[in-house]
Amino acid sequence: MTLNISPTTSSARSCLAVVLAAGEGTRMKSARPKVLHHIANRSLLGHVLATLADAGATQTAVVVGPDREDVEAEVRRSLPNAKIFVQRERLGTGHAVLSAREALAGNHDDVIVAYADTPLVQTETFAKLRAPLAEGAAVVVMAFEAKNPAGYGRLITSGDQVLAIREHKDATEAERAITLCNGGLMAIRGDVALMLLDKVGNDNAKGEYYMTDIVEIAHKAGLRAAVMVVPEEEVHGINDRAQLAAAERMIQDRLREAAMAGGTTLVAPETVFLSYDTKLGADVIVEPHVVFGPGVTVEPGVVIHSFSHLEGTSISTGAGVGPFARLRPGAAIGPKAKVGNFVEIKNTDLGAGAKVSHLTYLGDAKIGAGANIGAGTITCNYDGYNKHLTQIGEGAFIGSNSSLVAPVTIGEGAFVGSGSVITDSVPADALALGRGRQVTKEGWAVEFRAKAKAAKGK
Repeated sequence: MTLNISPTTSSARSCLAVVLAAGEGTRMKSARPKVLHHIANRSLLGHVLATLADAGATQTAVVVGPDREDVEAEVRRSLPNAKIFVQRERLGTGHAVLSAREALAGNHDDVIVAYADTPLVQTETFAKLRAPLAEGAAVVVMAFEAKNPAGYGRLITSGDQVLAIREHKDATEAERAITLCNGGLMAIRGDVALMLLDKVGNDNAKGEYYMTDIVEIAHKAGLRAAVMVVPEEEVHGINDRAQLAAAERMIQDRLREAAMAGGTTLVAPETVFLSYDTKLGADVIVEPHVVFGPGVTVEPGVVIHSFSHLEGTSISTGAGVGPFARLRPGAAIGPKAKVGNFVEIKNTDLGAGAKVSHLTYLGDAKIGAGANIGAGTITCNYDGYNKHLTQIGEGAFIGSNSSLVAPVTIGEGAFVGSGSVITDSVPADALALGRGRQVTKEGWAVEFRAKAKAAKGK
């Protein structure tokens, strides 16, 4: 039987993305589903959903396993408008896609089938995968030339057409010699997707419904199946911890290359770890062994010294951070401010030109421009139940080893003497001393040593 179905020629084609996220990932040896494991500080599932949205998917359906409220919660957090469908029985990829039948029955020009454990496919690759559908193909297979094809489905081709995909267990010896392998992802023309999927049977070694069978079904129906070959890296799937680590290496290399292409200097790129959303400006210098957690924005001209850890932080132009600094969520470092070694800052605005040079903790604070925070200063922000605010005015000077017991305000230009415990607010331009008066006893040490030796019988 030959089906004569005209392709949609409009350049603005609607697209349904069906993401399969039902695998448990027992080889991960984890209580957490594998699709919730992270690379570059985002879940595998989150990466796939974000990339598909960027690639122009107008609707997304996510197929999850039964009783996976944790996976469903991640879908809602990552892409709130996605529709969730449950695959009650694990009967193969074709069965999983049909679990989203309601979504497939919609009026979509294109359907992309993607996998939540294959997070390295790039936005432009998804766009290329869809392109042959607009030219009349019914199915497009994402494929790669495998270094070691063992275990992969093999593409049976004729010219630029795919005639069938043979799973490894069902392949003949001649077919197993083929190195062009199935990457798993597919694009299907929306007007034939359900028809093709409904014809998939389970007459194979595993008794499962393979989505890959739609290629041969399409060919027998007179429809064209095309192939798009991508680097093997892009279709790297994750089933165990070693593959997860390999994916982390690959995505870090991408992020580092993008940062350097944007004008950032990474002195030793292989030692710097970035998050999926790290933003680094031009002429930023990042020394070795720096870790960027989620939510970090660094403006131009900043220097981040070695062994610093940043998360949920914004750093303004010309500031310096580290070495050995920790910036936690809510830290906002002003222009030309200095955060030195062994300094931890959390939920604090550090004003322009302010200096926190060493051995200091600032939490829940507002520090005015040009203020100087001496070594060993801490804001005592937590009373065991609630967090409280410390405010330090412009140009204030906080002496070393001071404890500021919040809530407290230090006025502009005020001084706090070294070693003080400050519990009351200090007016502008005042000096505050909050320490015990020094007592000196002449000759005390001589007497003490004599008594100590006598007590030991020496």
